[in-house]
Amino acid sequence: MPIIKDVRARFYRGKLVPLQPLEIKEGEVVTIRVEVETPEERAERVKRARETLKRTAGGWKGLVDTDKLLKDIYEARAAGIELPPED
Repeated sequence: MPIIKDVRARFYRGKLVPLQPLEIKEGEVVTIRVEVETPEERAERVKRARETLKRTAGGWKGLVDTDKLLKDIYEARAAGIELPPED
């Protein structure tokens, strides 16, 4: 079964340049679907993302003790332990 992943790329000097690292072996054959985003569509997408971020900002406030969380993470890393997610 093929792995399908959306990857944003920039068309530069006649080539598609991925905007993020790809986990593809050298010589691997891939299928590319090109979807061009207009400047207006990009501006609208960015506007919606910013509005979503503003609506959700502070949503975790008071729910997580960030100082304790950071302390636990650093201690676990130092000990080579991976912490399970809390319920």
